[in-house]
Amino acid sequence: MDAFDTASIHAFLDDDNRAAFASIEVVDAIDSTNSELLRRRTPETGVVALFADTQLGGRGRLGRAWASPPGANLYVSLARCFPGDLARLGGLSLVVGVAAAEAMRALGASGVSVKWPNDLVVDDDGLRKLGGVLIEGGVQDGVPRAVIGIGLNVCMPADAATAIDQPWIDLRELLGGDAPSRASVAASLLASLADALARFDADGLAPFLSRFEALDALRGAQIDAVVSGHAASGTAMGLAPDGALLLRTDTGVQALHAGEVSVRRRAGSQPRASQA
Repeated sequence: MDAFDTASIHAFLDDDNRAAFASIEVVDAIDSTNSELLRRRTPETGVVALFADTQLGGRGRLGRAWASPPGANLYVSLARCFPGDLARLGGLSLVVGVAAAEAMRALGASGVSVKWPNDLVVDDDGLRKLGGVLIEGGVQDGVPRAVIGIGLNVCMPADAATAIDQPWIDLRELLGGDAPSRASVAASLLASLADALARFDADGLAPFLSRFEALDALRGAQIDAVVSGHAASGTAMGLAPDGALLLRTDTGVQALHAGEVSVRRRAGSQPRASQA
């Protein structure tokens, strides 16, 4: 098992990236890193990062369980305050997805893309999930704060994979059977996120729209969506300026907002980069 602790992560970070974090902590086991940071106060400045070797109650979007076997993958949550109005946090899951995908590509996993609104996927004869993002939070002392949970498959054990009910992939397979250490992956992820969160705080979602477009796993593909229990189908047309997914249907273009939305790309439907 590779060394995975605060010191090993720090060893892969430069001074500027270390300075962006109020703390980086690694625990052996916890119910959920998101739940723990929601229980704690978030500092007024800087980012808090909490990793767990395993989660006993890992959570994904819409109440789904997140498989969290020990000594295998990355389970991390970050907490950060964003002074201003709570509404300014709209689109944050897209920003995090872009930053995480870019970090994985920098490690050599060139096929990683983002499936709106929050999944890291690889298009391998259908979308296979590499990771996911869960954004929670609220207001602390009148200031919006976000708790950002990320699960990333690094070396998924075969016995744990039996509990996963959708196509998946890990970095080990993506990189030809030789995954980097969890500490190096964690550091790459943190560095990319620190930069992205600071940019989002300063400039909002706009600078990330073109970056998302370059990573969009759905654009131009036929998709089926469930919006608050109602089915919708059509062609994914990319993002609106507020981060909504634009869906072209028989009756016009519909904007889907993250929340109670589930999206699946139809089997055999491929994205078309030239789609207008």
